Amino acid sequence: MKTEKVLKEMIDSLPDKPGVYQYFNSAEEIIYVGKAKNLKKRVSSYFNKIHEQGKTNVLVKNIESLKYIIVETEEDALLLENNLIKQYQPRYNVLLKDGKTYPSICITNEPFPRIFKTRNVYKNGGTYFGPYSSNYTINSLLEIVHNLYPIRTCKLVLTKENIRANKFKVCLQYHIKKCKGGCEGKETEEDYLKTIDQVRQIIQGDANEISRILLNQMQQLASEYKFEEAHLIKQKYELIENYKSKSIISNTVLENTDVFAYDENENSAFINILRISKGSIIQGYTIEYKKRLEEDKEEILAMAIVELRERFKSNSKEIIVPFEINYPIKGATLNIPQRGDRKKLLDLSIQNVRQFKLDKLKHAEKLNPDQRNVKLLKDIQEKLQMDKPPMTIECFDNSNISGTNAVAACVVFKKGKPSKKDYRKYNIKTVTGPDDYASMKEVVRRRYKRLIDEESPLPDLIIADGGIGQMEVIRQVIEDELNLKIPIAGLAKDNKHNTRELLFGFPPKEIGLKPTEQLFKLLASMQDEVHRFAITFHRDKRSKDQIASELDSIPGIGEKTKNDLIKHFKSVKRIKSAELEELQKVLTSSRASIIYDYFNAK
Repeated sequence: MKTEKVLKEMIDSLPDKPGVYQYFNSAEEIIYVGKAKNLKKRVSSYFNKIHEQGKTNVLVKNIESLKYIIVETEEDALLLENNLIKQYQPRYNVLLKDGKTYPSICITNEPFPRIFKTRNVYKNGGTYFGPYSSNYTINSLLEIVHNLYPIRTCKLVLTKENIRANKFKVCLQYHIKKCKGGCEGKETEEDYLKTIDQVRQIIQGDANEISRILLNQMQQLASEYKFEEAHLIKQKYELIENYKSKSIISNTVLENTDVFAYDENENSAFINILRISKGSIIQGYTIEYKKRLEEDKEEILAMAIVELRERFKSNSKEIIVPFEINYPIKGATLNIPQRGDRKKLLDLSIQNVRQFKLDKLKHAEKLNPDQRNVKLLKDIQEKLQMDKPPMTIECFDNSNISGTNAVAACVVFKKGKPSKKDYRKYNIKTVTGPDDYASMKEVVRRRYKRLIDEESPLPDLIIADGGIGQMEVIRQVIEDELNLKIPIAGLAKDNKHNTRELLFGFPPKEIGLKPTEQLFKLLASMQDEVHRFAITFHRDKRSKDQIASELDSIPGIGEKTKNDLIKHFKSVKRIKSAELEELQKVLTSSRASIIYDYFNAK
């Protein structure tokens, strides 16, 4: 009670100003950081109602005290919140799931700078471009750079003193024209730095100016009849043009712009950024936030914009977003495009974030194969409006030929996967002639009476391999006779014996499913499995009956003798054609003679 009283006094004294609030637990640890346009209203909302999400109620129960920081603007609150979350990583805040160290391009801070890919930041300085989430992208870019320009790859300390002292000799890179030999003074540092400036422009996305310079040089050399030199420039020009054709996807009038896209699932939010410079995409990157409470998408996107712009040191004046976020970003205007180049860029960013989300799902399914099936079972729950996902599903099917050798089968799926140890076969005992409905009634009655008697768990869903008629006879047994409440569905087939529709409810209604949906494929596989199991059982029974009819009519031959013969000869046909000596290898002489005389006398 004392804690509640203290908290109420703190809340009552909160100002109606923008700021950041921090919640502490009994161990005086920060468990949540939030921002607010109005501190008093926002903080009060945690304590004056029961929240729909249980996690928020748990947070409120653990709050022992709070602190707050007043700021001038909502933008300052957003920036401060981002910094505090990164510093303290509170338990109930969204968690940035980005533990990877992605590679960047480094241009070193030394005489005759080197250019290479790295995952580290070196103390001696240098300029870093990135990070790049795709190794293919960064490797392709470096390949273009090294094909265009003769940049050294060695780690020699090329100071003026060392070069004058002739400490180094040119290597193979010089002889294959991949380096101009700065180590022996064959290239001045001034000329080398001009090359580095051009490389920097390409990495930053401004390839147009380099392309224009190369074109002018090529035309000038050609006019002076220096065709070999012009051809070398032409090769570089074509490399740059090829690079531009792959990287430029918007109007080159579009200057520095950051494009953001958002997607989410139940547990995570995904945000993609595309950085545009002079009409070229120079970076693409996606991060994931693990949801903790009832964070809305506007709040998470605003947080991600701050995080990513800080990470990439972006000062773009324009930010493209998919929806309004109501949080100002200092020095930039927010734009929600409806058409044109900006809309194309936004659509591209949305494609990237959705692909990232899909890749995460596929990766999770590989690590946890049950996860995909559980999701499909939740889809069944939603489509059939069930109280819980059908973790155990049982399917029934009959099989007979003109009423002979009538059998039925029950297959069991647990968590969407066949549980073959729970499969059951049934010989029809009480039905004469081809009566599928009566056969189904008998089997369902036997199945669930036994489960009730054994006090075994009942299934969450029963599926009939048939339409309305099969569903109704199952319902009569389940509800009218046994007084059970088990949902019943039917899978009807078309005239080509392909699964056509899912039926549910009484009277049954068609549940819309597309044949391409994973859920449809799962249900169809269940139907195929129960049909396969029933048909196999029927064939085995028919085959045994045929064998029995041949051997049963031989006087003095019992069950053991028949089994021994079938085990050795595999078929009645081989038994018929066997010589007496062959039969005597399996049976006693007297029994072998009886078998031999019986078939040969015929």
